[in-house]
Amino acid sequence: MGVQSVSAVVREEQSEENQYDLLAQSLKKQREESRTSLTEMIQDAKEKADAQREKFKLAKVTPRYGDAPLEAYARLSRAKTQSQVSSAAGYARRRIAQLETAQRSDPDHADQIRAAVGQLRKAVTRASKKKMEINREQLARARQKRMARENRRREEQRIKQELRRSQSMRAIRESGYFRETEIANRQADQLTATKMELRAQAEQLGSAAMKSVDAAVQEYSAAVETAAAVTAPVSMPQVDVQA
Repeated sequence: MGVQSVSAVVREEQSEENQYDLLAQSLKKQREESRTSLTEMIQDAKEKADAQREKFKLAKVTPRYGDAPLEAYARLSRAKTQSQVSSAAGYARRRIAQLETAQRSDPDHADQIRAAVGQLRKAVTRASKKKMEINREQLARARQKRMARENRRREEQRIKQELRRSQSMRAIRESGYFRETEIANRQADQLTATKMELRAQAEQLGSAAMKSVDAAVQEYSAAVETAAAVTAPVSMPQVDVQA
């Protein structure tokens, strides 16, 4: 009877030991699966962040979108006839269409493109104004010639002075167009640079967050290992069956 009791105790201990082994194996498997899943997620996020940073590093030189309105105003300033003014306006319209297409394919520089398009639209409006001014000046020259033929010197000089004043005022206005465009371009460049800097900082914060997640995974793994050690079966004292 004593031997049977000891055998029953041994079998019970072996059964408990097997249960402890199964529990430890289950915890180990869960820990490994959890660690693998989180590690893959972290690795994937890091790869995406690295790829995005490389994209910014390898980005091509920023297109000089602001050159388009400067060229349009240069052509408008050189124009002396209505046909030349129309040609400058046609250039501005073509560049507007091209930049609007570029805005869809280059959203990173949308502010610079919008600034350039805005100045080009002003150039088209100002070209229409210059055509009317040139037309008035042509009429004034015709009157001036008539005054000269009629020997009306005082009236001829007055018309001549008005023409010079009108042309001087237009030259001043047109030089102001260049300064206005340069200021608009500079503001758009600064806005774009600020947005890209904020984006880079956000990516750096995202990278720091990934590192925090990695540290949390390590802490979790350590906690699971500790729990497994606590629940592991302790060595049972040997039973002397001869007793």
